[in-house]
Amino acid sequence: MREPTIFHQIEDIYYPFLAVVGVLVNSVAILILSQGKCGLSKCITHYLVAMAVADLLVVFTDVILFTVIPFHFPGTYLNTTPAFSLLLVLLSAATDISVWFTVTFTFDRYVAICCQKLKTQYCTEKTVAVVITTVSVLFCLKNIPWYFIYEPEYIIDNVPWGFTISLGFYTSAAWVAFHSLSIILTPFLPFGLILLLNALTVRHILAASRVRRKLLDHSKSENHTDPEMKYRRKSIILLFTISGSFILLWMTNVICFLYVRFSNIYYYTGPHDPTYLTEQSGYMLQLLSTCTNTCIYAVTQTKFREQLKNAVKYPFTAIVKLVQ
Repeated sequence: MREPTIFHQIEDIYYPFLAVVGVLVNSVAILILSQGKCGLSKCITHYLVAMAVADLLVVFTDVILFTVIPFHFPGTYLNTTPAFSLLLVLLSAATDISVWFTVTFTFDRYVAICCQKLKTQYCTEKTVAVVITTVSVLFCLKNIPWYFIYEPEYIIDNVPWGFTISLGFYTSAAWVAFHSLSIILTPFLPFGLILLLNALTVRHILAASRVRRKLLDHSKSENHTDPEMKYRRKSIILLFTISGSFILLWMTNVICFLYVRFSNIYYYTGPHDPTYLTEQSGYMLQLLSTCTNTCIYAVTQTKFREQLKNAVKYPFTAIVKLVQ
């Protein structure tokens, strides 16, 4: 039994709440976006739906199956070694896919905004389908080795229960290489790519804005509205809020990981250890990122808000019609 600290009591409330909210908001986002009535291009819509599906999978695997059920319902078959190992594979794959969908969406928007010649070839529904499928398959295959790192603690009626990391995980060069590759792929490489692509996008936007502003200033037309810049502004706001939210919510986890590695910290002094509290807080913020995108759509996209309002009103209007 873990010590009932205030932080652990917060976790006991936080994770079930996150599970409910995560399932609800991502399901709503999938239903609304898949209808294609939010005024977004089909490419953006496909990416946002894929991201919502990936986030929903993270909520199911990481929050519900890995965290909530084992703690509140101990002794279930999730504690058997094969079930836990399979869950680790699914959890890792879902997390990787969720992160890299954010990267591919950021790259798609970079191409759409900054690379006009490549835009017509790359920003298509076919390309989106290929990218989403490729990322999903590659990271599902990449995470299969996680199934083999645990050994059972004990066996009851020929059923392996519990899990301990095999010694080979720390001594084998192949395992060390695999673990290092996993850390690089998620989240360090996505961090770098998202920051780089956003920086290039900002630079292009500033340069293009200066040029278009000069053209408008030299124009004798009284109507200086610029439909192209208005469309770009909406796309840019959506891009920066999604990628910015990802960076902020993952940053604590990344910084804590680097601190632990460079400080050579191998154990915690207890549940009040600042490093332990920071690491767990980073993990909580990381999982919170699975619920933020729907809120971002509601804040930044007018037509998404309209569809959301209609979805909320629908049960009540249906009841009123039945009564009448």
